[in-house]
Amino acid sequence: MCCYCGVGCGVLINKEKDGNITVEGDKNYPVNKGMLCSKGLNLHYTVNDKTDRLLYPQMRYNKSMPLQRVTWDEAFDRTVAVFKTFINKYGPDSVAFYASGQCLTEEYYVINKLIKGFIGSNNMDTNSRLCMSSAVAGYKMSLGEDCVPVCYDDIELADVFYVTGANPAWCHPILWRRVEAHKAANPDVKIIVVDPRATDTCSIADLHLQINPGTDITLNHAIGRVLIENGDIDLDFVNNHAEGFEQYSTQVFERTLAESAEICGVTESDIRLAALYIGEAKGFISMWTMGLNQSVIGVNKNLSLINLNLITGHIGKPGSGPLSLTGQPNAMGGREVGGLANLLPAHRDMNNPVHREEVQKFWGGTAISTKPGLTATEMFEALHDGRLKAIWIICTNPLTSLPNVRLAEEALKKAKYVVVQDISNKPETLKYADVILPAAAWAEKEGTMTNSERRISYLNKVVDAPGEALPDAEIICRFAQKMGYKGFDFKDAAAIYAEHVKLTAKTNIDISGLNYDILKEQGSVQWPYVKKRYIKDSSRLFTDKQFYTPTQKARIHAVPDDFSSEKPDGDFPFILTTGRIRDQWHTMSKTGKVNKLNQHYKQAFIEIHPQDAAGLGLNEGDIAIITSRRGEVRMKAKLSADIKQGVIFLPMHWGKILGSDLNRVNNLTNDIIDPISKEPDFKYCAVKVIKYAKPKQRIVVIGAGAGAYGFVKSYRELNKEDEIIIFSKENFPFYNRVMLPDYISGEQSWEQLV
Repeated sequence: MCCYCGVGCGVLINKEKDGNITVEGDKNYPVNKGMLCSKGLNLHYTVNDKTDRLLYPQMRYNKSMPLQRVTWDEAFDRTVAVFKTFINKYGPDSVAFYASGQCLTEEYYVINKLIKGFIGSNNMDTNSRLCMSSAVAGYKMSLGEDCVPVCYDDIELADVFYVTGANPAWCHPILWRRVEAHKAANPDVKIIVVDPRATDTCSIADLHLQINPGTDITLNHAIGRVLIENGDIDLDFVNNHAEGFEQYSTQVFERTLAESAEICGVTESDIRLAALYIGEAKGFISMWTMGLNQSVIGVNKNLSLINLNLITGHIGKPGSGPLSLTGQPNAMGGREVGGLANLLPAHRDMNNPVHREEVQKFWGGTAISTKPGLTATEMFEALHDGRLKAIWIICTNPLTSLPNVRLAEEALKKAKYVVVQDISNKPETLKYADVILPAAAWAEKEGTMTNSERRISYLNKVVDAPGEALPDAEIICRFAQKMGYKGFDFKDAAAIYAEHVKLTAKTNIDISGLNYDILKEQGSVQWPYVKKRYIKDSSRLFTDKQFYTPTQKARIHAVPDDFSSEKPDGDFPFILTTGRIRDQWHTMSKTGKVNKLNQHYKQAFIEIHPQDAAGLGLNEGDIAIITSRRGEVRMKAKLSADIKQGVIFLPMHWGKILGSDLNRVNNLTNDIIDPISKEPDFKYCAVKVIKYAKPKQRIVVIGAGAGAYGFVKSYRELNKEDEIIIFSKENFPFYNRVMLPDYISGEQSWEQLV
């Protein structure tokens, strides 16, 4: 399975005689049927190129000392001593683990077991907090649990797609190719795209609603109102299988359609057309990702969208349902094992004492804390103010990916103890590490991942990790054993998985009948998977219209349409939104070292509307300074009419380059968070844009030969402001010295040399 986005494409790896690998799409895998995107097609380069790999443990004994090579035992012994000291002196909440949606399920499981079940703190969060936590909360509040109810095969059964806050043509390309093929074969299929930018996804859209950023709830409420007005709701479903419709109906009628259209910056007729498409649909799929999730009101945006599926009854049947597009390959697997600060394994509720008791008894460790742990941004705030003493960072680069990232950088400077467990020597976090642990990468270890349609896949080990690098799960288990904790002496990854699935028994995500042998035989399995010999059709959920809420009814939420983001003003008049580009992924530690993938966009840029650029005196390729209340960046301008006026777009991938952070967009972004999901407001903050003007300089040139003359002439064409001073002994220095013999012989005049 591919290690990039949450689509979860099947990959065949071929090992060559020289030890290198090649890759190709798995034609028999149900997700991609042989297709791979530009990133997946170049996976072998990331495995074969080991020039940036961490090869052995490193450690420093105090902050002023350099890192030095140590043995694994030395690294573990010191880290155990430090963690025990902090836990004994300040309590278990003084330490934390910050992991990644790229971790395998087995790795997630042992980290979660260690911190929650034995150390006694819930301080385990991941970068999935930055992308999918609003969707998790939305599913739980509307359906009762974090369950994606559809499968990818529903794509070919749907006739209306509502794609909002997402650019799957670039970010989930193989899934989008299936939509494109379905549309090509069935031209009557309708595609509605909601985005402040006209992205590649819009190229096949029947309707593009180019809304003003942050108005998603207003739009979804308006569409819901029209559906009710037109009678295009499923009365049987809302009356017998859902609750909250009356409050919802009252909510969406509080604003007129004309008012909603004005707020959203779209026409009333386009809203009606979107509602008409949805109302006439036989199969209706809503798709979304970061544009809804990464918001200070991200949960309410999710609920307002899921409501459209619920009021029309488009859930639990072929070709219909909400489909959140996961950003990372195993964010879903991490959620299954409870790998966030507010979760317990198998979708158990941390606030439920019975659930805590079940997990505690199963693990046989200490009492599970009743208090939710620190979330991603909260961890770094706690490091900054001293509440958190030690942090263990695994498989992620928070100094590129966190919002208001300069604050996070200051936090790591202040941290008492930092462990960085990674594969690459590039992440900025290494600068602040007290201990560096080299980890095995994709194709160098075995385990499982779960994609966006609940499909679990087995990943086998193909090549050995370089140097002394170890699988992440082995690193955590060896540390836990050094801490004196029982229950971490797993024979292999299969044993970890066996324990994980046992803990899911009798839950709604029961996979207690699953093991590595079944996964190897079948290639992949969608949960639930209860019995070894009885394979229930688990391709889609809620076909019986029985939901995982206490009443077994879906909940339609009448969410408020509030604005909580940072408003533009006279000092910061533009709205900044951020996102991905086609050929890069996350912080570029893998894709950034593949030359082919660097050709699409070679550097960061600011996308701005031509009329906005004209008002600023910005031309294509000019350097712009973008400033928010938190920091600034400098990038070249890319003029495009595809973005709304008053809005700018910056890609999120670039971090520090040669020590400079002026391409790092998260210098600007706001670290305010959704009160429920704790997901940051990446997609909206107020910024100022000005054209970069180089400070006036004095340039001194020693000597006045042809080179100096050429420099002055060329420089003056570019810059007429700087002062240039020439030091020369000659009265008329600027002449062509190469032709001086021709002047002496009389072949050329002095004027020809000057």
